[in-house]
Amino acid sequence: MYSLQQNPNFSLCVFTRIEMQSVKSFQLQILQKNAKKATKPISYIVSSLAKTPTQTPNTLVFNYLIETLNFSKTEAQSISITTRFSNVKSLENAPCVLHYLRSLGLSETQIRSSVRYLPQILFCDVDKTLKPKVDFFQEMGLVGPDLCKFISSNSRIFSCSLEKKLIPCTQILKKILVNDKNNQDLIRIVRRPSWLITMNPESRFLRNIAFFESCGIVGSQLSYLLKIKPRLFLMEESKLRDLVLRVSDLGLSFHSRMFVYGLCIVFSLNKEIFERKLELLRSFGFTNNEAMEIFRKQPMLFSNSEERLKLALDFFLNKIELKKEMLIRAPFCFTLSLEERVIPRYRVMQILKSRSLLLLNKEPSFFKMLAVSEKTFLEKFVEKFTDDAEELLVAYRGHMLDSSSSSPCSEEINLDAS
Repeated sequence: MYSLQQNPNFSLCVFTRIEMQSVKSFQLQILQKNAKKATKPISYIVSSLAKTPTQTPNTLVFNYLIETLNFSKTEAQSISITTRFSNVKSLENAPCVLHYLRSLGLSETQIRSSVRYLPQILFCDVDKTLKPKVDFFQEMGLVGPDLCKFISSNSRIFSCSLEKKLIPCTQILKKILVNDKNNQDLIRIVRRPSWLITMNPESRFLRNIAFFESCGIVGSQLSYLLKIKPRLFLMEESKLRDLVLRVSDLGLSFHSRMFVYGLCIVFSLNKEIFERKLELLRSFGFTNNEAMEIFRKQPMLFSNSEERLKLALDFFLNKIELKKEMLIRAPFCFTLSLEERVIPRYRVMQILKSRSLLLLNKEPSFFKMLAVSEKTFLEKFVEKFTDDAEELLVAYRGHMLDSSSSSPCSEEINLDAS
């Protein structure tokens, strides 16, 4: 049994070594690559191809895949043709491997998937190779159907060293994650997919962590980044610097709480799509500076599709005729669901105003109504008005009256965060 707490000083020592080697060079500059790879003449390539021997499948493995695991002939040939099976003359471990995987609960389909990703699994020693690693993930909290699904799509973990990769990388992840109850965040990261724990921990993984920290991305922000965009931690260093520089050029300071969100958006969207969304804001009357101010205050609104963003702009500016200045001041409203939060709460507000039950001005009161949690909204704007509560509830919930009281709109929003 391997504990997640094994080698507790590993990540700290490696962090220190990486920082001493690299932090001096972590400046926000785009690195130029001047070296050009020499191109070999086509005659050389053709000649090389002509010398490549034709591969034939290993008959023993080929027949086993078909007869025991029900692979198609095409798949079996594709798997067994690899050179790593050229000298295989025995499959004595395979029955034990299949028995062990079935004992864990893997279906025949999941077992085939495991073999497809890592054919060498059939030759593994169950007690020396498979079981210690399965025990490690079970201790982490990955059990039952979740464990089976994980193994079926991440069987390559069995080719990685437990002591040199799986344990050290997992310790690094746990060090970054904040308030991770029962390893739930850790398990989600490991499952999507497992490449973060199968690499050399002293590779770009730790160097990128050190770079983020040099930019002031630490604590809960670093944890958020790891949970939302784990691929950022595996980017080439020059590309990561370029990405950070682009976000900075958009006007987001390292000291801004929105910097991490801006980083996620710029990483996710190519420049053309990003520009199209800016153009959509401009088409509704916002200046370029105003559009950029909206982005800086609420980068995540750019995660909306262009269609949803257009619908939101049309509703706020044309349907209920809010002023642009209000939307610039509180762009969080663009991130809310029109169907589940904005429109239902607007209907409630209209009823309250029509009966002079709201004494506040329309625009500030509406933004406050949008910002409060589901529980607070019902208490302050529905249940409080006992004579009209039923009608208000119908206006708010509509056809959802028979659904669960839990709501996707339960989060309360801090208006000052915008």
